[in-house]
Amino acid sequence: MAATSGPYVLVMRASKRVVVIGHGMVGHRFVEALRARDDADQWHVVVLAEEADAAYDRVGLTGYTEHWDRSRLALPGNGYAGDDHVELILRDAVTRIDRAGRTVTTALGRRVPYDALVLATGSYAFVPPVPGHDLPQCHVYRTLDDLDAIRAAAVAAGGSKSPVGVVIGGGLLGLEAANALRAFGLSTQVLEMSPHLMAAQLDGAGGALLNRMVRGLGIEVHTGVSTESIQPIQKNKPLRKSQDDDSVRVTLNDGSTIDAGLVVFAAGVRPRDELARHAGLDVAQRGGVLTDRSCVTSDPNVYAIGEVAAIDGRCYGLVGPGYTSAEVVADRLLGGEAEFGEADMSTKLKLFGVDVASFGDAHGRTPNCLDVVVNDPVKQTYAKLVLSDDAKTLLGGILVGDASAYGVLRPMVASELPGDPLSLIAPAAEGGSSGLGVGSLPDIAQICSCNNVTKGDLKDAICGGCTDVADLKKCTLAGTSCGSCVPLLKQLLEAEGVEQSTSLCEHFSQSRAEMFEIVAATEIRTFSGLIEKFGTGKGCDICKPTVASILASTSSEHVLDGEQASLQDSNDHFLANIQKNGSYSVVPRVPGGDITAEQLILIGEVARDFGLYTKITGGQRIDMFGATVDQLPEIWRRLVDGGMESGQAYGKSLRTVKSCVGSDWCRYGQQDSVQMAIDLELRYRGLRAPHKIKMGVSGCARECAEARGKDVGVIATETGWNLYVGGNGGMTPRHAELLAGDLDDETLVRYVDRFLMFYLRTADRLQRTAPWVEALDGGMDHLRDVVVHDSLGLATEFEAAVERHVDGYACEWKGVLDDPDKLSRFVSFVNAPEEADPTIEFERRSGRKVPIGMPKLPS
Repeated sequence: MAATSGPYVLVMRASKRVVVIGHGMVGHRFVEALRARDDADQWHVVVLAEEADAAYDRVGLTGYTEHWDRSRLALPGNGYAGDDHVELILRDAVTRIDRAGRTVTTALGRRVPYDALVLATGSYAFVPPVPGHDLPQCHVYRTLDDLDAIRAAAVAAGGSKSPVGVVIGGGLLGLEAANALRAFGLSTQVLEMSPHLMAAQLDGAGGALLNRMVRGLGIEVHTGVSTESIQPIQKNKPLRKSQDDDSVRVTLNDGSTIDAGLVVFAAGVRPRDELARHAGLDVAQRGGVLTDRSCVTSDPNVYAIGEVAAIDGRCYGLVGPGYTSAEVVADRLLGGEAEFGEADMSTKLKLFGVDVASFGDAHGRTPNCLDVVVNDPVKQTYAKLVLSDDAKTLLGGILVGDASAYGVLRPMVASELPGDPLSLIAPAAEGGSSGLGVGSLPDIAQICSCNNVTKGDLKDAICGGCTDVADLKKCTLAGTSCGSCVPLLKQLLEAEGVEQSTSLCEHFSQSRAEMFEIVAATEIRTFSGLIEKFGTGKGCDICKPTVASILASTSSEHVLDGEQASLQDSNDHFLANIQKNGSYSVVPRVPGGDITAEQLILIGEVARDFGLYTKITGGQRIDMFGATVDQLPEIWRRLVDGGMESGQAYGKSLRTVKSCVGSDWCRYGQQDSVQMAIDLELRYRGLRAPHKIKMGVSGCARECAEARGKDVGVIATETGWNLYVGGNGGMTPRHAELLAGDLDDETLVRYVDRFLMFYLRTADRLQRTAPWVEALDGGMDHLRDVVVHDSLGLATEFEAAVERHVDGYACEWKGVLDDPDKLSRFVSFVNAPEEADPTIEFERRSGRKVPIGMPKLPS
């Protein structure tokens, strides 16, 4: 219901009115919970919010820096479309609460009466009173608007010779902010008062490992320091046109200084309790609106939920406890007696590729508790379990470097362990498993802490008809917040004997193979067109890159054309593999390992001129590492002008065709393996697939090209070629199997065409050829029938599809260089197109060049 104009007095229905101040994640959860339970429509809800955006996923805020699309963070149903009992008013902050008159007044003059008032004002970013904290270069990391401001400041920071971003605070928010600054291209430094990062979640040993790992990613970490002052400085250096140099100098308490173009405060949060204070409500000693366990304040008509609520005097800064408080108040307004129980303060994050998790009594504060620790500095993993004094009950734990066990361990807190505690965190033997799974958990184990969903709740939902993860999420809300429990949902379905859907994701009920057929059979060439006709919602990180790959597999359109550009993952987005220190790799194609002297010289000159690290790979080509985003176009322009092209090392596509020297040079060679490798690589280059594809061609049975370890392996015989398929390296190596033998050149190529197209059309997303062959009904015999004997009658169609690909192939990087619109995406936030300014520094170690800060292996 819209507000009336004029005196801004809302006219409401006769039902009771609850006003909600704030529309963050917790405020939205309260509205959802109340409306879901209020079958009699007892309450009319008015939500007043100061932000321009309706409730969005603040937990996933860092993801905004990857796509800058606010709609992708919007929480489902945050507009309450079609619900006449909910009114959402944005961009109008509440300025006053009149408890006597039971009304609230807003900045725009609205006066809204209430029967019940729910404070969901959340918290604000704490900024220490450091001299200079209010300078224009200083920002906080809290909202979407904050990130927009930080991005604009990153552009301004380009005036510095070595653009630096400083993050003050090394907790959860601080690391997220550091991740964002690094994504902007800034050389990032983190300042933390404690001896190690994430001190609230990690112990000393886990924190020390995290310190080393973050430093190894090229982020400088200063621990045990505080900020004394932030002062503007002016540097005497030439400036780009219309660019001011307004860097600041950050002085630390140890006397050291850091010159930076941008400073972000992420030193914690404070509850936004100012409205409550002015209204005379009781507040806790350390801030926050004081409530009891029913979340009611000192005024029985006013409730507080989320980060602003000091429940029994304690504020909780995580979304899980916030959701619990929202559910409590919704229940209370409908006559229930729910109370806030023990809060789950577990946390799990993955930033810079580093896994960190903390759950339960991670710091071991329980009297007489025991620690079981596995600390592996070589593999950079740390795991600790905190146990009761009889070593039977799990109290908490910490995982750094590998948090794969978090999903199962966290629900075990306060439960008796199913076996030897050490076996739960000790590295599994090669190819083995600890046996730890969701089946080990009791029904009372809390699978989703954000939404308080137990294993028993999920089993009841499965018995009630839920048959896939999407059903469980919709029915129980498990996995709809941080998402860390989603893998357990699938495990539980399998454990309960429920046959799993082949749906691509919750937005498309079709499998990847079915989506391929839809794209091939229709003229729809956009993701938006496909989801409008065949899917639901807005899509996700599963279906978007999958559809992008299918579109690329079925046409010769450039992957960065139009809407396709927004579908790509981080590597395809910049046509380069991002490395662990934030730089990118440059990998020219070297078909069959065959390279001219001029091309070798060109690669050497490019690597020298741009300061790149070079490495000859197992796939017989030369990789160059350490390029910044803005350097990529100029590097590739020189390579393309020199006759080289993209090696597509960033794509799910053909990587390399490895060869031996063959019959031209080797006295044992039976066929020209080099030429065959070149022919195959040039034929299938750029062919997008469910996963990467590798090939090898050996000139004799001695197998110097290791062809049987490849997806497609070709081995010369006296009379022709043997064709092997379905071999993969990696965690579970598998030899390729013989598909056909003694083939001539033409027949070999036709069979490879058919094999690849059958794989492209029928494999699941991210499924390599080895598991695909194993999963085929009939296995290798069926595959041989399709490829060799054409049992499906598709051979001609498969071969024609490859010919279309060959005819339409074009180097993706040349396509970028010839298109100003595509080229514009490679301009770094902090470096102008005409002035490359690399921020990655290197050092010599044992004669080789590595990024500064990379961890050293023990001698």
